[in-house]
Amino acid sequence: MFEEIFSHKKLNLEKLKAYGFSEQEGEYKFSSGILNGEFQLEIVLDKNGKLDTTLTEKSTGEEYILYKTKASGEFVGNVRSEIEKKLSEIAEKCFDTAIFKSEQTIRLIKYAREKYSTEPEFLWEKFSDNAVFRRKDTEKWFAVLLTVSRRKLGMHSDEIVEIVDLRAQPENIAALVDGKKIFPGWHMNKMHWFTIILDGSVSFDKICKKIDESWNLAK
Repeated sequence: MFEEIFSHKKLNLEKLKAYGFSEQEGEYKFSSGILNGEFQLEIVLDKNGKLDTTLTEKSTGEEYILYKTKASGEFVGNVRSEIEKKLSEIAEKCFDTAIFKSEQTIRLIKYAREKYSTEPEFLWEKFSDNAVFRRKDTEKWFAVLLTVSRRKLGMHSDEIVEIVDLRAQPENIAALVDGKKIFPGWHMNKMHWFTIILDGSVSFDKICKKIDESWNLAK
């Protein structure tokens, strides 16, 4: 019922323990009073972030399960709202953003973090799987991460892939683009940007070199 709260999230065990979760037989448990202490909420997460909740009425010691059903009404609505509020707080404080899945994308994010002390910025609410990197001194973008189908790049496949748009000198764009691994800048000015599919077809060392060149151009 509450799984969507943790969508695009990756569990951070260190943050989880710091929040107050205790490890028990490979699971992580946390207990909290809700609704002015009338109920005790137990939250259980496994190492993959799979969630389970148990709500107990303190005065009777009985488990309250209506919030897990399709039951409606003001009271059960308040119960769900309180549980959602607590879980949203845990999602914010104990999970890291995990929008992207490609190994190269994850390595790219780490590279930008370690070399340029920058994190991906998710600017578009409707496009939560798109992000930008910018220089701190000029505020200009030097890389854009996007999730698109190969067909949108001109290929004969509907497979969804992760791509990065990078800057290049206009006179170098034509030599870079081959229509197989590297493409004209997707949703960017094609005179100044080009696109790499982050599927391993271009070596990560080459991608890092192009990131560095793009960073230098974002002055």
